[in-house]
Amino acid sequence: MVANAQAMSNASIIQVHGLVNRFGAHTVHQALDLDVYRGEILGVVGGSGSGKSVLLRSIVGLLRPTAGDVHVLGKNLLKLNAVQRSQIERRFGVLFQKGALFSSLTVTENVALPLVEHAGLNRKQAEHLAAIKIALAGLPADAGEKYPASLSGGMIKRAALARALALDPTMLFLDEPTAGLDPIGAAAFDQLILTLRDALGLTIFLVTHDLDTLYSICDRVAVLSQKKVLVADKLDIVAATDDAWIQEYFHGPRGRAAKQAATASAQGKF
Repeated sequence: MVANAQAMSNASIIQVHGLVNRFGAHTVHQALDLDVYRGEILGVVGGSGSGKSVLLRSIVGLLRPTAGDVHVLGKNLLKLNAVQRSQIERRFGVLFQKGALFSSLTVTENVALPLVEHAGLNRKQAEHLAAIKIALAGLPADAGEKYPASLSGGMIKRAALARALALDPTMLFLDEPTAGLDPIGAAAFDQLILTLRDALGLTIFLVTHDLDTLYSICDRVAVLSQKKVLVADKLDIVAATDDAWIQEYFHGPRGRAAKQAATASAQGKF
């Protein structure tokens, strides 16, 4: 795990208290509490159906929870009017699980769209800034002219990341960013996220199942279980928690391999 204590602050930039998410008779979250600290990369894990993506959507305003409070930058999002919410939500950049790019638009047009719609730029200005964001995401310049259908899985992830960065967000929300990538591509994407966090001072909320990601770039890990955050702490403390799912997840063959790889990398063997 890469802890960046210097970059992290004890101040909570996001505070979730008493969150309830219920769909009909099915309760996904019950009295869920979670703090996200300024400047950290928080990895969010949990079994299937634990509500990882639901929690992300609740924070960014795509889903109104049944009950509870979501404070961002000291403001209760659920009590703000539309204009006030919009001002806060412009501080968010979101990378959805499958990219969610508009198939009829080129990469440049996808990245430029929020700059036109939300920043009021004209098309030329927006596309100039889009080219910068595309480069930040590690894509070649000619990728901007391509449509999503002609991109590889890794390029789609990076194009979606470029769009998430379009409005210079304070907070970045990533939903399974390395899902479907080969190990080399996933490792490269992890390092890109770490570099962007350090360079841009981002706070990153990262939903993942990728153990290599947790060990290589996350400052803390939050485990969703039993409809709440069971534990949120540094990875070694989380991995030592007396819970059957946690023990199986972190101490199974893949967990042991990820830990060994991270330890070897930290010791300069790779």
